[in-house]
Amino acid sequence: MTEKNCSMVINDLQKSDSGSYQLRVEGKGEAFTYLAKAKLSLADLNQKPSVMIPPLTEGQQASLTCTAPGLCSGSPPKITWMWRGEGENDSYIIGNITALKTENLTAFTKRHVSTLIFNSSADHHNTSITCKVNFTGGIITEETVTLNVNYVRKPQISGRATVKEGDVLNLTCSVDSFPPSVISWSKSTKQAEHQSHNLIKVHGRHEICYQDTSRILLFSITNVTAEDAGLYICTAQHLNYTLREEINVTVKYVRKPQIFGRTTVMEGDDLNLTCSVDSVPPSVIKWTKSGAKAHCQENIFSKVDNSTVIYLLEKSGHVSFSIMNVTVEEAGRYICTATYQNDSMTEEIHVKVNFNHVKHCACGGGALLWVVAGVSLSVHLFSMIYLYHSRNTRKKAEPTEDDQTYMCMQKTNASAGYNVIVQQPH
Repeated sequence: MTEKNCSMVINDLQKSDSGSYQLRVEGKGEAFTYLAKAKLSLADLNQKPSVMIPPLTEGQQASLTCTAPGLCSGSPPKITWMWRGEGENDSYIIGNITALKTENLTAFTKRHVSTLIFNSSADHHNTSITCKVNFTGGIITEETVTLNVNYVRKPQISGRATVKEGDVLNLTCSVDSFPPSVISWSKSTKQAEHQSHNLIKVHGRHEICYQDTSRILLFSITNVTAEDAGLYICTAQHLNYTLREEINVTVKYVRKPQIFGRTTVMEGDDLNLTCSVDSVPPSVIKWTKSGAKAHCQENIFSKVDNSTVIYLLEKSGHVSFSIMNVTVEEAGRYICTATYQNDSMTEEIHVKVNFNHVKHCACGGGALLWVVAGVSLSVHLFSMIYLYHSRNTRKKAEPTEDDQTYMCMQKTNASAGYNVIVQQPH
């Protein structure tokens, strides 16, 4: 009374506390009731707790706070945290819940706060967490919020990595993340030791489609060619992180065999032929030679003997062979057969071997030259004898010394044969 303060505080209000209140002052043998009345009407609690959630990142520690509604000066409430996954019942979240903290604001007002500390993960993303406050008298209020956790998973590429030329290439890159990542496709090109990434442009045979709120990026190429083979890269840009995933695309194709080499060679030279087949995967290449009878084919590599040496050189897509010291028997039709998958293709070349006259003359040696010399000598002798006989027949008389003609044969050398020299005396 001396302080002139007759305030009254009712803690933990119940519905039974509803009604009218009057101030009554009692003194020494005296009492006085004021006529003014304060009517108190209680309603159901409609205030909810205030839940504060900071930005959540997977793998990092997070602190969530729940503040009880009102500035209650009565008994401290009980605050609990509940977590609910998709299609699950309420359960206690694994974490450290600090003791209830009460802040005294004034002599009659207090704030009650609970803090939950836990390690957030992608499992918590898009789930619900509830802060429940129990007051004295069975009064309960709660607040439920949805958790958003920043996370990202490695890009996943699906689609056939091996296609045939002319088919359609479909590659899909999916990235599970929050917030959604920015996805892009690129193709790797190597120039010397430098690797650059060229973004695939949407034009012609190329098409890019977005699906499922940018979490999936579909890339498609129609009428695939051999040039479309290579390393394709899916890049996901998520906040400050960049993640990549690669797929090596193989395009199956085959080209017609090509034969390289001279088709006309001289006897005694070397025959070099190469068959090249551009295909993925590599083809099985075989050389054969067509025989004269019924065009029968035989593997030329079975004809190695002492006089003919065949060299075989195999590389990826190339088969070369050489025949040393070619003979006229090596002329003919050579066939390159490429077996790709279950199909076969052939290409042929006709080889002509020219007769080497010099080589055969050299083989005859001195015997041939002696024959030529003998024939030359016989012709010369016959001519001289015929001339001598004719002259004697015309004169029909004994020849004089002036008319006498005699012959002598002089052998100059074996290679030149004989020279016939006609001499007349002076």
